[in-house]
Amino acid sequence: MSTMQIDRLLDTVVKLGASDLHLTVGRPPTLRLHGHLKNLATKVLDSDDMVSLMKAITPERSQQELQEEGGCDFGFAYGDAARFRVSIFKQRGDIAIVCRQIPNRLLTFEQIGLPEICKELIRRPRGLFLVTGPTGSGKSTSLATMIDFINMGMDRHIVTMEDPIEYYHYHKKCIVNQREVGSDVPSFSEALRRVLRSDPDVILVGEMRDLETIEAAIRAAETGHLVFATLHTTGAAKTIDRVVDAFPVTQQNQIRVQLSTSLIAIVSQALLSRMDTPGLVAAYEFLVVTPAIANLIRDNKTFRIDSSIQTGRKFGMQLLDDHLWSLYMQGKISAEEMVDKSKNPSDLTDKVHKLGRTVGRTELDQDADSE
Repeated sequence: MSTMQIDRLLDTVVKLGASDLHLTVGRPPTLRLHGHLKNLATKVLDSDDMVSLMKAITPERSQQELQEEGGCDFGFAYGDAARFRVSIFKQRGDIAIVCRQIPNRLLTFEQIGLPEICKELIRRPRGLFLVTGPTGSGKSTSLATMIDFINMGMDRHIVTMEDPIEYYHYHKKCIVNQREVGSDVPSFSEALRRVLRSDPDVILVGEMRDLETIEAAIRAAETGHLVFATLHTTGAAKTIDRVVDAFPVTQQNQIRVQLSTSLIAIVSQALLSRMDTPGLVAAYEFLVVTPAIANLIRDNKTFRIDSSIQTGRKFGMQLLDDHLWSLYMQGKISAEEMVDKSKNPSDLTDKVHKLGRTVGRTELDQDADSE
């Protein structure tokens, strides 16, 4: 396989609008298209193919890391067509590669369906705004949309810390500095420790991975900065618990108090395969921290947050499962997809049964059986 081959593969990814390209020994190159895996009609890859594909795209620094650590991640621009986030790792002594396509086009709130109220919330001068959800649920895209909205309309200094940088932001009304963990700065916590000296207004922390980073993000939000961060949790209440539980028991009360004053909102999202057209649709849970919700956080009553979200409709709040249900009722997603991505699968399954329908196996499963 020559370098020509990797270009042809990446061309295909861009042309079809696939989200990922998977390369591994014993299987032809495979795309993830609208959430499903699809083999390309080319040869099955062997060990030598994998080595030459890896060498065609991997910078020296990362090749060394792959040798020493057994894996590496990096981003690269593929002409003007797209950027890719690449994860290379060893498995059974061979190399495997996954390339995630990061679109160049920044989307608008309307295009991705983010609640309108986000626009008002991100005009605030300070506070913590969390975007959560499993890997591949579109968190980076939502954050990029919000950052771009600020960049177009307000004059701010925005500093992002990402691993690796995904969307490129250019200076519009704002100054945007993007620091890549691993090449510009060794770690998220180190980047956060230094960022406050650089006169930022808005800070984006790619991921709150450890106690030190979570602590620094909350501190930055308290000292008059707007801080965006992500976590891999599903649902707003769970997210708050996860943040509090990261701390030693002796500090948890104090953290609840800090969160109750600094947290602005939590968006928790899932990405689903559409039924009505090819493509994906996002479902959102949205929590706006009102004085009543701040009290629940402070008093350790997160179990009551879900019912407060239901009564907080006028603030633009919604539960993930309610949004999933409305997408299902509009015929946009299948019952299976809805139940898979929900917080309370059994509740939604009951609701489907009440309509006299079933949550069975999808047509795709049946196709697979007949092949």
